[in-house]
Parts: sequence; C-alpha cells; structure tokens
Amino acid sequence: MIQRIAITGMGIVSAIGNNVQENLLALAQQKSGIGQLELLDTIHQNFPCGEIKLTNTHLVDALKVKQDEAFTRAALLGVKAAEEALQQAQISSTNKIAFVNGTSVGGMDYTEKLYQDFSKNPHTTKYIEAQHPGFTSDTIAHHLAITGLVTTVSTACSSGANALITGAKLLKAGKAETVLAGGTDCLSKFTLNGFHSLKILSEKLCQPFDEHRSGLNLGEGAAYLVLETEKKAKAQNKTILGYLDGYGNANDAFHQTASSATGEGSFLAMQAALNSAKINAEEVSYTNAHGTATENNDLSEGIAIQRIFEENLPKISSTKAFTGHTLAAAGAIEAVFSLLAIQEQKIWPNLNFKAQMPELNFSPETEIVPKKIEKVLSNSFGFGGNCSSLLFSAV
Repeated sequence: MIQRIAITGMGIVSAIGNNVQENLLALAQQKSGIGQLELLDTIHQNFPCGEIKLTNTHLVDALKVKQDEAFTRAALLGVKAAEEALQQAQISSTNKIAFVNGTSVGGMDYTEKLYQDFSKNPHTTKYIEAQHPGFTSDTIAHHLAITGLVTTVSTACSSGANALITGAKLLKAGKAETVLAGGTDCLSKFTLNGFHSLKILSEKLCQPFDEHRSGLNLGEGAAYLVLETEKKAKAQNKTILGYLDGYGNANDAFHQTASSATGEGSFLAMQAALNSAKINAEEVSYTNAHGTATENNDLSEGIAIQRIFEENLPKISSTKAFTGHTLAAAGAIEAVFSLLAIQEQKIWPNLNFKAQMPELNFSPETEIVPKKIEKVLSNSFGFGGNCSSLLFSAV
C-alpha cells in the first residue's frame, strides 16, 4: 500500500515576513511586500521588487554562520527557512534526512560581483563554484549537518515545486524516510537584467490576470516543507499540517521563455496532479495560480485552467502581488501559502486586480474569502516550458 505524503513542518522567508506567522499575518492583512529596492545595487531602481529587508550581515549573525563558510544570499535565506521547517517537524538529528533543493540563481549574486577580481583577490576564489546551483544546496546541507542524500533541482521557476515532487517520489520509492524539500532564490543583477531584456518587468505593482497587466515584479525568498510518510508521522505523534496527495510535471515544448497559446503544458501538469491524487477537478476548492502578470503567462494559464475545470471553476488567485515572482522559490513559497489557506479556511486575494481579461470567463478573488477548503491546486511554470502542479489536501 502506497503511503500518503504528510507534511510535518514548513518554514518560509519572503518579502512579507521572516517566518510562517509573519507571512500569514501579511496575507490576512492583504499587505504586499513589493516596493523600492534598498539592498540590491542596480541602476534599475524603477522596477519595484519583493526584496527581503535583511542584509547578508544580519543573516550571517542571526544564523551563526562560521566565517570560513562561503555563504551566498540564496544559501542564507535557505538556511533560515529550513531551520524553521525542521524545528516545527521536531527534527533535531538531520544526518539521516534527504535534502532536495530547488534554485536557479544559486550563488550568482556573489559571482557577478567578484568575477572581474578573482585573479587579483585570492580570498574570493572560494566563491567561483558558487555559480553552480548545487553549491547552494551543498552549503545549506553542510550548515544543517545533513549527510544523507542531497540533490538540486534547477528547472527555472518550477524548481521549488519539482523539488517537492522529487521528495515525494523518494519517500514513495523507499529511498528516504524524511525529506526536506523546497527552494531558494535571491535577487541579483543577473535576473533583474535578464527579465528586463525580455521586456516583461513592470514599473508598476503587478496585476495578475488583469486586462491591463504590464509585467511581473521580481522577488526573493525561500521555503521548505518536511515530508514524511503518513505512517511514520503518526507513529511519532507528529502534527500533520496537510498532505501532498498529487503532483504532475509536463512541458509545453513550445518556446524557450513563453507558454503556448493553448496552455498545453499547464493543462497536462494540472491533469497529471489530479490523476495522481485520484480526484476529479470539481473537488478542488482553490487554485493558487502561477499568475505572473505577464501578457503571455496569464492568458496561457487562464486558458489551461478553463480547459481543466470547464464549468466547475474553483476559487482562483495569484499571490505573486504579495511577494513578487521568487523564481525557483515560488513553488515552495506558494506551497506554504496553499497549506495556510487550508489551515485558515481562507482564499488569499489577488492584489491589484481591476479588470477581467476578455479572453477568460473568470476573474480572480480580490478579497479574502472564507471557504471550506479541502483541496488546493498550486501551479508553478518555468522557462523552457517546464510546468508543475501540486495538489494539497486537508488533514
């Protein structure tokens, strides 16, 4: 008998809070964390972002990072979120757990500052390998004393969701007893300049699913879930926060940075998540959409949502207007928000929405909606057409 995947711990740091409780409070107060950049040194100050107002120095001190450890910002944010998740799951000995980490930026926030001076300043050479996303995972694992399986998922903006899928598969295959899975990414010049070159950044606060949307706001953050089999969690009398009952991954195979007009990859990912959870579409209470507020994504995802749910549309919203688009961390951050929606029995609002898209027959929720929530579908779609959906269930 295949065991259900129970979630026994979660941790998060984002532009709206430094832990789960702070994030919940901001969601409940409909308070966005997107605003003027203060820490990232960039000429593009005209683009609002979901920046976490904690300096690297503050994080190093708070996390008691050793001076000889080569920590980048993504690793620091990752440790902060991971420690909260492990603490809630009552895990004090981490040597036997598996760690699956999603990241795309990795340590580029450091390498982009130092690459011109590597030959002149030998003390910076330890950061050369930080360019590789796996460096971030290894740094976090070493700090947390994780000696079991450590692996990295880097599938752009679906990385965090795919890390959770990988963690669930490890448990079901009997390759691990406990998995810490999620994602971390930080703001960097590389990503800000890159998204700007694609002309999909907005100089205004983003408006997911709005007819007049003008692009996304970038963000940074980290979030992790502790995954265990239901049998193990109950045997240890742990509090189960929810279940990861379904998941799906598919690919548009359409364009390097754009989704297809029919939302085929999105549709297939959602369909696979529902099928793996063995539920019908009408059983979903709430869909936490990818909803980046770009012209392409919202139209493509919206069409896919209509294809999946037909006349039985659930409540729908994107929470990216709270945090900004946190890239590889998005799937994990929104997994936390999905679980909080189940716990609080509330639909989180789609901030800044004003006008319905004429191509779609639905509008997202603009206020907090109290509702009985049993199942939440959470979407995360990445460049390269990589599309993932997660299905969370109430206890």
